[in-house]
Amino acid sequence: MPAVAIAPEQKKVTITSKRQFTIPQKFFTELGFDREAVCTLGDGMLIIEPAKSENGGEFAEQILADLIAEGYSGQDLLSEFKSRQSKVRPAVEKMLKTAKDAANGIGEYYSYEDVFGGKK
Repeated sequence: MPAVAIAPEQKKVTITSKRQFTIPQKFFTELGFDREAVCTLGDGMLIIEPAKSENGGEFAEQILADLIAEGYSGQDLLSEFKSRQSKVRPAVEKMLKTAKDAANGIGEYYSYEDVFGGKK
C-alpha cells in the first residue's frame, strides 16, 4: 500500500508595514513557542521555529540535586549552581566536536566495547 502524504496545515497571515505578523494561536501553542523564534531561509522558504533554550536548563534539576546532596544551601547553593550551569554548554560543545572529529577520523575515539565492554 503506498504511503499517503498528509498536507501540512496552513493558515494565511497578514504582514504589517513593519514586516511583523502574528503566529496563529494553535501553531504557537502546539509548537511550544515562547518569547523567541529562529528564522531559517532556504529553498525559497522561511522556516520559523521556537528558539531552544541555550542555558543548559535541561540539566538544572540534576545540578540542584547534586549540590543539595553535597550540602550546599542558601547563597552558596545559588552561587555554585550558577557556576556549574555555566559549564554545561561548553562541555556539550566539546563533546560534539570530539564526536565530529572521531567521525572524520581525527583524534581519539572510543568504540561501544571500549565504553560499555562486551559486544553490542
